[in-house]
Amino acid sequence: MDYDSVADELYALRPEEFTAARASAVASARTTGDRELAGRIGALRRPSLAAWVCNLLVRSSPGEVEPLLRLGEGLRQAHQDLDGAQLRELSRRQHALIRALSLQARQLAKEAGHPIGEGVQREVENTLHAVLADPEAARAWAGGRLTKPLDAAVGFPAVAEGARPQRPASAPAPAPSRPGKKAGEQQRRRLDRARKEVEAAERELRELRDEAAAAGEAAGEAKQQVDALQRRVEELTGELERIRSEHQQARFAERTARERARTADRRVREAGRKAATAAAQLERLTSSDA
Repeated sequence: MDYDSVADELYALRPEEFTAARASAVASARTTGDRELAGRIGALRRPSLAAWVCNLLVRSSPGEVEPLLRLGEGLRQAHQDLDGAQLRELSRRQHALIRALSLQARQLAKEAGHPIGEGVQREVENTLHAVLADPEAARAWAGGRLTKPLDAAVGFPAVAEGARPQRPASAPAPAPSRPGKKAGEQQRRRLDRARKEVEAAERELRELRDEAAAAGEAAGEAKQQVDALQRRVEELTGELERIRSEHQQARFAERTARERARTADRRVREAGRKAATAAAQLERLTSSDA
């Protein structure tokens, strides 16, 4: 048993099968004495429905992974080079490929017994956009072990038909500043800072919600284990009471049998004495007749 093989097996399962399979893998690792592996497996989080669909797409259609990764590399390079014609061509391919893959993922989920709605499909599409925009997101998606859908924090700006992005020329000499312009720039900076603070707060909120959900899941699993152990204790307690009752009955039967044996022995001895007395009397009578 090794971590990667266990993780791959777990994330290939349907979401409702994940928790029980993870508990079984943790128990197996503990049985072999590998507590570190048991801890790493226990830390694996169950995927959301959208994340499971994304993982399903990677595992069921491995041939679709590399084209999307190459398209993302091309888009990022085109944006870096400010190549308008290339951007327009790649953008058309981007929208067509993402739509095709999201529909394919929806069909795969339906065949696997988990039909999804428009909301989950949008999360799948957002994940694919993130894969194109962010190389780290691309690597995470290609690994097939997502626990939640990805969000493209920085997307690709739209490239309108006929637009001709140019490489930046030398900056012109700054115009004399005016009080109104300076105040506007300050306001924009404050707005930018406020937006960043809001985004940071939202990210922190999402992380805290994820942690709370994970803690709730762990608490639920612990409660199930406690309930199972309690049922086992009750079963063993009932078994112990039954055995004690049988033991008491056996001891009573043993005492009764011993008492009967002693009584029988006493009656045997009394019968023996009576027989000896009768024999002696018979012998005397026989002698007197002679």
